[in-house]
Amino acid sequence: MNYLQILKELLSQSGFAALTVNHVIMLLIAFALMYLAIRRKFEPLLLLPIAFGIMLANLPLAGLMDEADVWYESGVIRILYSGVKSSLFPCLIFMAVGAMTDFGPLIANPVSLLLGAAAQFGIYIAFMFANATGLFTPQQAAAIGIIGGADGPTAIFTANHLAPEMVAPIAVAAYSYMALIPMIQPPIMRLLTTKKERSIKMKQLRKVSKTEKIIFPVFVVCFCSLLLPSVAPLLGMLMLGNIFRESGVVDRLSDTAQNSLCNIVTICLGVSVGATANGDIFLRMQTIAIILMGLLAFSFATVGGILLGKVLCLVTGGRINPLIGSAGVSAVPMAARVSQTVGSKEDPTNFLLMHAMGPNVAGVIGSAVAAGFFMLIFG
Repeated sequence: MNYLQILKELLSQSGFAALTVNHVIMLLIAFALMYLAIRRKFEPLLLLPIAFGIMLANLPLAGLMDEADVWYESGVIRILYSGVKSSLFPCLIFMAVGAMTDFGPLIANPVSLLLGAAAQFGIYIAFMFANATGLFTPQQAAAIGIIGGADGPTAIFTANHLAPEMVAPIAVAAYSYMALIPMIQPPIMRLLTTKKERSIKMKQLRKVSKTEKIIFPVFVVCFCSLLLPSVAPLLGMLMLGNIFRESGVVDRLSDTAQNSLCNIVTICLGVSVGATANGDIFLRMQTIAIILMGLLAFSFATVGGILLGKVLCLVTGGRINPLIGSAGVSAVPMAARVSQTVGSKEDPTNFLLMHAMGPNVAGVIGSAVAAGFFMLIFG
Protein backbone atom coordinates (compact mmCIF):
# COMPACT_ATOMS: atom_id res chain seq x y z
CA MET A 1 0.00 0.00 0.00
CA ASN A 2 1.42 3.36 -1.09
CA TYR A 3 0.75 5.67 1.80
CA LEU A 4 2.23 8.68 0.03
CA GLN A 5 -0.15 8.18 -2.88
CA ILE A 6 -3.11 7.93 -0.50
CA LEU A 7 -2.01 11.14 1.23
CA LYS A 8 -1.64 12.86 -2.14
CA GLU A 9 -5.14 11.75 -3.19
CA LEU A 10 -6.55 12.94 0.11
CA LEU A 11 -5.02 16.39 -0.26
CA SER A 12 -6.08 16.71 -3.91
CA GLN A 13 -9.71 16.10 -2.95
CA SER A 14 -9.68 18.24 0.18
CA GLY A 15 -10.86 21.80 0.60
CA PHE A 16 -7.24 22.97 0.75
CA ALA A 17 -6.81 22.14 -2.94
CA ALA A 18 -9.94 24.12 -3.83
CA LEU A 19 -9.03 27.15 -1.74
CA THR A 20 -8.98 30.37 -3.80
CA VAL A 21 -7.99 33.96 -3.11
CA ASN A 22 -11.68 34.88 -2.76
CA HIS A 23 -12.14 32.19 -0.13
CA VAL A 24 -9.15 33.47 1.82
CA ILE A 25 -10.37 37.09 1.71
CA MET A 26 -13.84 36.15 2.92
CA LEU A 27 -12.41 33.95 5.68
CA LEU A 28 -10.28 36.86 6.87
CA ILE A 29 -13.37 39.09 6.88
CA ALA A 30 -15.20 36.45 8.93
CA PHE A 31 -12.32 36.25 11.41
CA ALA A 32 -12.25 40.06 11.72
CA LEU A 33 -15.99 40.16 12.47
CA MET A 34 -15.58 37.38 15.04
CA TYR A 35 -12.86 39.43 16.73
CA LEU A 36 -15.15 42.46 16.89
CA ALA A 37 -17.97 40.33 18.31
CA ILE A 38 -15.94 38.42 20.90
CA ARG A 39 -13.12 40.75 21.87
CA ARG A 40 -14.76 44.14 21.32
CA LYS A 41 -18.29 42.92 22.15
CA PHE A 42 -19.87 44.73 19.18
CA GLU A 43 -23.41 43.31 19.38
CA PRO A 44 -22.15 39.70 19.59
CA LEU A 45 -25.67 38.21 19.51
CA LEU A 46 -25.95 39.51 15.96
CA LEU A 47 -22.41 39.75 14.67
CA LEU A 48 -21.13 36.36 15.84
CA PRO A 49 -23.72 34.24 13.95
CA ILE A 50 -23.20 36.37 10.84
CA ALA A 51 -19.41 36.02 11.02
CA PHE A 52 -19.62 32.28 11.55
CA GLY A 53 -22.06 31.98 8.66
CA ILE A 54 -19.59 33.83 6.40
CA MET A 55 -16.85 31.41 7.46
CA LEU A 56 -19.00 28.31 6.84
CA ALA A 57 -20.11 29.49 3.40
CA ASN A 58 -16.52 30.03 2.30
CA LEU A 59 -15.13 26.64 3.29
CA PRO A 60 -14.46 25.04 -0.13
CA LEU A 61 -16.43 21.90 -1.02
CA ALA A 62 -18.40 21.97 2.26
CA GLY A 63 -21.62 22.53 0.30
CA LEU A 64 -23.53 24.14 3.15
CA MET A 65 -25.16 26.66 0.77
CA ASP A 66 -25.52 24.35 -2.24
CA GLU A 67 -28.95 24.41 -3.87
CA ALA A 68 -30.45 21.15 -5.21
CA ASP A 69 -33.52 20.45 -7.36
CA VAL A 70 -35.15 18.81 -4.35
CA TRP A 71 -35.11 21.13 -1.35
CA TYR A 72 -34.17 18.51 1.23
CA GLU A 73 -31.01 17.63 -0.72
CA SER A 74 -29.76 21.23 -0.50
CA GLY A 75 -27.10 22.32 1.97
CA VAL A 76 -28.37 22.70 5.51
CA ILE A 77 -27.84 26.48 5.61
CA ARG A 78 -29.48 26.84 2.19
CA ILE A 79 -32.59 25.25 3.73
CA LEU A 80 -32.44 27.74 6.60
CA TYR A 81 -32.06 30.56 4.07
CA SER A 82 -35.58 29.89 2.78
CA GLY A 83 -36.77 31.68 5.92
CA VAL A 84 -34.94 34.79 4.71
CA LYS A 85 -36.12 34.55 1.10
CA SER A 86 -39.74 34.09 2.18
CA SER A 87 -39.52 37.04 4.65
CA LEU A 88 -40.61 34.64 7.41
CA PHE A 89 -37.58 35.33 9.61
CA PRO A 90 -37.80 39.16 9.27
CA CYS A 91 -41.48 39.10 10.27
CA LEU A 92 -40.82 36.81 13.26
CA ILE A 93 -37.96 39.03 14.36
CA PHE A 94 -40.32 42.00 14.21
CA MET A 95 -42.78 40.16 16.47
CA ALA A 96 -39.96 39.52 18.96
CA VAL A 97 -38.85 43.16 18.77
CA GLY A 98 -42.42 44.28 19.39
CA ALA A 99 -42.66 42.05 22.47
CA MET A 100 -39.44 43.58 23.84
CA THR A 101 -40.29 47.18 23.00
CA ASP A 102 -41.81 49.74 25.31
CA PHE A 103 -43.49 52.45 23.24
CA GLY A 104 -44.00 54.49 26.40
CA PRO A 105 -41.13 56.96 25.73
CA LEU A 106 -42.54 57.63 22.25
CA ILE A 107 -46.09 58.11 23.54
CA ALA A 108 -44.87 60.34 26.38
CA ASN A 109 -42.81 62.51 24.04
CA PRO A 110 -44.48 62.62 20.57
CA VAL A 111 -41.72 64.89 19.26
CA SER A 112 -39.70 61.66 19.08
CA LEU A 113 -41.67 60.87 15.92
CA LEU A 114 -39.98 63.81 14.22
CA LEU A 115 -36.52 62.58 15.22
CA GLY A 116 -37.36 59.06 14.03
CA ALA A 117 -38.56 60.51 10.72
CA ALA A 118 -35.47 62.71 10.33
CA ALA A 119 -33.21 59.68 10.70
CA GLN A 120 -34.80 58.21 7.57
CA PHE A 121 -33.01 60.99 5.66
CA GLY A 122 -30.20 58.53 4.97
CA ILE A 123 -32.58 56.18 3.16
CA TYR A 124 -33.48 58.78 0.55
CA ILE A 125 -29.92 60.11 0.20
CA ALA A 126 -28.61 56.59 -0.48
CA PHE A 127 -31.48 55.94 -2.90
CA MET A 128 -30.60 59.05 -4.91
CA PHE A 129 -26.87 58.25 -4.93
CA ALA A 130 -27.42 54.61 -5.92
CA ASN A 131 -29.82 55.67 -8.65
CA ALA A 132 -27.38 58.31 -9.92
CA THR A 133 -24.50 55.84 -10.29
CA GLY A 134 -26.23 54.03 -13.15
CA LEU A 135 -25.17 50.69 -11.66
CA PHE A 136 -28.62 49.95 -10.27
CA THR A 137 -32.25 50.06 -11.34
CA PRO A 138 -34.63 52.30 -9.35
CA GLN A 139 -35.97 49.18 -7.60
CA GLN A 140 -32.46 48.09 -6.62
CA ALA A 141 -31.58 51.63 -5.50
CA ALA A 142 -34.67 51.70 -3.27
CA ALA A 143 -33.75 48.37 -1.70
CA ILE A 144 -30.21 49.63 -1.05
CA GLY A 145 -31.51 52.86 0.48
CA ILE A 146 -33.46 50.98 3.17
CA ILE A 147 -30.11 49.91 4.66
CA GLY A 148 -29.98 53.48 6.01
CA GLY A 149 -32.78 52.65 8.40
CA ALA A 150 -30.38 50.29 10.21
CA ASP A 151 -33.18 47.76 10.21
CA GLY A 152 -32.14 44.34 8.91
CA PRO A 153 -35.62 42.75 8.76
CA THR A 154 -37.04 45.72 6.84
CA ALA A 155 -34.06 45.72 4.45
CA ILE A 156 -34.56 42.01 3.71
CA PHE A 157 -38.33 42.42 3.35
CA THR A 158 -37.91 45.29 0.89
CA ALA A 159 -35.19 43.55 -1.12
CA ASN A 160 -37.34 40.42 -1.42
CA HIS A 161 -40.08 42.51 -3.04
CA LEU A 162 -38.06 44.95 -5.16
CA ALA A 163 -34.68 43.32 -5.89
CA PRO A 164 -34.66 39.62 -4.92
CA GLU A 165 -31.38 39.10 -6.74
CA MET A 166 -29.72 41.49 -4.27
CA VAL A 167 -31.08 40.09 -1.01
CA ALA A 168 -27.72 38.55 -0.03
CA PRO A 169 -25.43 41.63 -0.13
CA ILE A 170 -28.17 43.94 1.19
CA ALA A 171 -28.85 41.63 4.14
CA VAL A 172 -25.16 41.30 5.00
CA ALA A 173 -24.63 45.07 4.74
CA ALA A 174 -27.71 45.90 6.82
CA TYR A 175 -26.94 43.49 9.64
CA SER A 176 -23.22 44.23 9.65
CA TYR A 177 -23.81 47.96 10.01
CA MET A 178 -26.41 47.34 12.71
CA ALA A 179 -23.83 45.37 14.66
CA LEU A 180 -21.16 48.03 14.09
CA ILE A 181 -23.27 50.92 15.39
CA PRO A 182 -20.96 51.46 18.41
CA MET A 183 -18.08 52.01 15.99
CA ILE A 184 -19.81 54.09 13.28
CA GLN A 185 -22.09 56.49 15.16
CA PRO A 186 -19.99 58.06 17.97
CA PRO A 187 -17.50 59.93 15.71
CA ILE A 188 -20.40 61.46 13.75
CA MET A 189 -22.20 62.38 16.97
CA ARG A 190 -19.15 64.09 18.44
CA LEU A 191 -18.41 65.89 15.17
CA LEU A 192 -21.88 67.44 14.88
CA THR A 193 -22.49 68.38 18.53
CA THR A 194 -20.75 70.59 21.05
CA LYS A 195 -19.72 69.55 24.55
CA LYS A 196 -22.46 71.79 25.95
CA GLU A 197 -25.11 70.10 23.80
CA ARG A 198 -23.91 66.62 24.72
CA SER A 199 -24.15 67.54 28.42
CA ILE A 200 -27.81 68.64 28.29
CA LYS A 201 -29.97 66.84 30.82
CA MET A 202 -33.58 66.12 29.90
CA LYS A 203 -36.45 66.08 32.38
CA GLN A 204 -38.11 62.83 33.35
CA LEU A 205 -40.84 61.60 31.00
CA ARG A 206 -44.46 61.44 32.16
CA LYS A 207 -45.98 58.11 33.14
CA VAL A 208 -47.91 56.52 30.27
CA SER A 209 -51.12 54.66 31.12
CA LYS A 210 -51.78 51.03 30.20
CA THR A 211 -54.74 52.12 28.07
CA GLU A 212 -52.50 54.35 25.96
CA LYS A 213 -49.99 51.53 25.48
CA ILE A 214 -52.74 49.16 24.29
CA ILE A 215 -54.40 51.64 21.94
CA PHE A 216 -51.10 52.74 20.36
CA PRO A 217 -50.11 49.50 18.55
CA VAL A 218 -53.67 48.92 17.35
CA PHE A 219 -53.94 52.46 15.97
CA VAL A 220 -50.50 52.44 14.32
CA VAL A 221 -50.92 49.12 12.52
CA CYS A 222 -54.43 50.01 11.31
CA PHE A 223 -53.50 53.50 10.11
CA CYS A 224 -50.18 52.58 8.46
CA SER A 225 -51.51 49.40 6.87
CA LEU A 226 -54.51 51.22 5.41
CA LEU A 227 -52.18 53.92 4.10
CA LEU A 228 -49.50 51.51 2.81
CA PRO A 229 -50.89 47.95 2.64
CA SER A 230 -47.53 46.46 1.63
CA VAL A 231 -46.08 47.25 5.06
CA ALA A 232 -48.78 45.30 6.94
CA PRO A 233 -46.71 42.08 7.39
CA LEU A 234 -43.89 43.89 9.18
CA LEU A 235 -45.87 46.37 11.25
CA GLY A 236 -48.57 43.79 11.92
CA MET A 237 -46.08 41.38 13.48
CA LEU A 238 -44.31 44.20 15.34
CA MET A 239 -47.52 45.38 16.94
CA LEU A 240 -48.74 41.83 17.57
CA GLY A 241 -45.66 41.25 19.71
CA ASN A 242 -46.21 44.58 21.45
CA ILE A 243 -49.86 43.85 22.25
CA PHE A 244 -48.70 40.54 23.77
CA ARG A 245 -46.47 42.58 26.05
CA GLU A 246 -48.85 45.39 26.98
CA SER A 247 -52.12 43.49 27.33
CA GLY A 248 -50.89 41.66 30.42
CA VAL A 249 -53.08 38.62 29.69
CA VAL A 250 -50.72 36.49 27.60
CA ASP A 251 -47.50 36.53 29.58
CA ARG A 252 -46.47 33.10 28.23
CA LEU A 253 -46.77 34.27 24.63
CA SER A 254 -44.92 37.49 25.39
CA ASP A 255 -42.13 35.60 27.17
CA THR A 256 -41.79 33.13 24.30
CA ALA A 257 -41.64 35.90 21.71
CA GLN A 258 -39.06 37.85 23.71
CA ASN A 259 -36.79 34.94 24.55
CA SER A 260 -37.07 31.47 22.98
CA LEU A 261 -38.49 32.50 19.61
CA CYS A 262 -36.22 35.53 19.32
CA ASN A 263 -33.10 33.51 20.11
CA ILE A 264 -33.96 30.70 17.68
CA VAL A 265 -34.79 33.05 14.81
CA THR A 266 -31.71 35.20 15.52
CA ILE A 267 -29.45 32.15 15.19
CA CYS A 268 -31.13 30.98 11.96
CA LEU A 269 -31.26 34.46 10.47
CA GLY A 270 -27.72 35.45 11.44
CA VAL A 271 -26.06 32.27 10.17
CA SER A 272 -28.06 32.14 6.92
CA VAL A 273 -27.52 35.86 6.20
CA GLY A 274 -23.78 35.48 6.81
CA ALA A 275 -23.67 32.40 4.60
CA THR A 276 -24.89 34.42 1.63
CA ALA A 277 -21.51 36.20 1.59
CA ASN A 278 -19.93 33.83 -0.88
CA GLY A 279 -16.58 35.15 -2.10
CA ASP A 280 -17.28 34.54 -5.80
CA ILE A 281 -20.45 36.63 -5.61
CA PHE A 282 -19.61 39.02 -2.80
CA LEU A 283 -16.30 40.35 -4.12
CA ARG A 284 -17.78 42.09 -7.14
CA MET A 285 -17.88 45.78 -7.97
CA GLN A 286 -21.68 45.97 -7.66
CA THR A 287 -21.65 44.27 -4.27
CA ILE A 288 -18.84 46.50 -3.00
CA ALA A 289 -20.90 49.50 -4.21
CA ILE A 290 -23.86 48.21 -2.17
CA ILE A 291 -21.69 47.99 0.94
CA LEU A 292 -20.42 51.55 0.40
CA MET A 293 -23.91 52.88 -0.30
CA GLY A 294 -25.12 51.18 2.86
CA LEU A 295 -22.45 52.95 4.90
CA LEU A 296 -23.41 56.24 3.23
CA ALA A 297 -27.08 55.62 4.04
CA PHE A 298 -26.34 54.77 7.65
CA SER A 299 -24.08 57.80 8.12
CA PHE A 300 -26.61 60.24 6.66
CA ALA A 301 -29.37 58.68 8.77
CA THR A 302 -27.32 59.49 11.86
CA VAL A 303 -26.62 62.99 10.55
CA GLY A 304 -30.31 63.64 9.81
CA GLY A 305 -31.41 62.69 13.31
CA ILE A 306 -28.71 64.75 15.02
CA LEU A 307 -29.31 67.87 12.89
CA LEU A 308 -33.03 67.85 13.67
CA GLY A 309 -32.10 67.25 17.31
CA LYS A 310 -30.00 70.42 17.21
CA VAL A 311 -32.92 72.35 15.68
CA LEU A 312 -35.30 71.09 18.38
CA CYS A 313 -32.69 71.90 21.03
CA LEU A 314 -32.63 75.49 19.78
CA VAL A 315 -36.42 75.77 19.47
CA THR A 316 -37.06 74.39 22.97
CA GLY A 317 -34.42 76.54 24.59
CA GLY A 318 -32.00 73.71 25.29
CA ARG A 319 -34.44 71.15 26.70
CA ILE A 320 -33.62 68.44 24.11
CA ASN A 321 -30.20 66.81 23.89
CA PRO A 322 -29.34 66.46 20.17
CA LEU A 323 -27.65 63.11 20.86
CA ILE A 324 -31.02 61.38 21.07
CA GLY A 325 -31.58 62.22 17.40
CA SER A 326 -28.94 59.67 16.41
CA ALA A 327 -31.14 56.98 17.98
CA GLY A 328 -33.71 57.63 15.24
CA VAL A 329 -32.15 54.80 13.26
CA SER A 330 -34.23 51.76 14.05
CA ALA A 331 -31.64 49.43 15.56
CA VAL A 332 -33.43 48.80 18.86
CA PRO A 333 -32.02 49.25 21.49
CA MET A 334 -28.46 49.50 20.16
CA ALA A 335 -28.72 53.06 18.86
CA ALA A 336 -30.35 54.26 22.08
CA ARG A 337 -27.53 52.72 24.11
CA VAL A 338 -24.96 54.54 21.96
CA SER A 339 -26.73 57.86 22.68
CA GLN A 340 -26.56 57.06 26.38
CA THR A 341 -22.88 56.07 26.19
CA VAL A 342 -21.78 59.21 24.32
CA GLY A 343 -23.79 61.46 26.62
CA SER A 344 -22.52 59.83 29.82
CA LYS A 345 -18.91 60.34 28.71
CA GLU A 346 -19.50 64.09 28.97
CA ASP A 347 -21.46 63.79 32.22
CA PRO A 348 -21.71 60.44 34.06
CA THR A 349 -24.91 61.64 35.78
CA ASN A 350 -26.69 62.24 32.46
CA PHE A 351 -29.23 59.50 31.69
CA LEU A 352 -30.49 59.72 28.12
CA LEU A 353 -31.46 56.09 27.50
CA MET A 354 -35.23 56.38 28.00
CA HIS A 355 -35.35 59.65 26.06
CA ALA A 356 -33.39 58.04 23.22
CA MET A 357 -35.76 55.06 23.16
CA GLY A 358 -38.51 57.36 21.83
CA PRO A 359 -36.75 58.19 18.54
CA ASN A 360 -35.37 54.64 18.46
CA VAL A 361 -38.77 52.93 18.34
CA ALA A 362 -40.11 55.72 16.11
CA GLY A 363 -37.32 54.81 13.69
CA VAL A 364 -38.65 51.24 13.47
CA ILE A 365 -42.01 52.57 12.34
CA GLY A 366 -40.36 55.17 10.09
CA SER A 367 -38.17 52.70 8.22
CA ALA A 368 -41.14 50.35 7.72
CA VAL A 369 -43.19 53.24 6.32
CA ALA A 370 -40.31 54.22 4.01
CA ALA A 371 -40.14 50.62 2.80
CA GLY A 372 -43.89 50.62 2.17
CA PHE A 373 -43.57 53.86 0.20
CA PHE A 374 -40.83 52.43 -2.01
CA MET A 375 -42.81 49.24 -2.61
CA LEU A 376 -45.86 51.32 -3.54
CA ILE A 377 -43.89 53.42 -6.02
CA PHE A 378 -41.60 50.75 -7.53
CA GLY A 379 -43.36 47.48 -6.72
